[in-house]
Amino acid sequence: MSQSVFVFGTLKEGFPNAAINKGTRVPGDFMTVERYPLYLVGERYSPWLVDAPGEGERIVGQVFEVDEATLAAMDKLERITERDGYRRVMLEVEAPRDVRPETIWVHAYIKPREQFAVADARLGPLKEYTHEHAALYRSR
Repeated sequence: MSQSVFVFGTLKEGFPNAAINKGTRVPGDFMTVERYPLYLVGERYSPWLVDAPGEGERIVGQVFEVDEATLAAMDKLERITERDGYRRVMLEVEAPRDVRPETIWVHAYIKPREQFAVADARLGPLKEYTHEHAALYRSR
């Protein structure tokens, strides 16, 4: 059974961890219904979507339909079982008007608010993670 996943950072098509994302992209760019803070954090310039709804910007990203194996690979990359890892949650995103004029609920990887310290932020809050930002990223 496929799952819909909203990716806003390194798992986007053409970005550093895209090879792990074996899903099928839904056409267009999607945007979170809620505002969230998106920062580049730490020495690795990792994109962090912080679990602080109502703060920051409406975040632009991509939606992929993924199978269970791909979702498991994403979970592993995002270290969801680790204390300092991301958490997979459901978020509401707005579909591009030319694709379908609606909102949908999708999986997304976010960082718990308590893990975030403004002092660790290198850039942000951002509206979108771009190729310019990805050029700063350092993988593990």
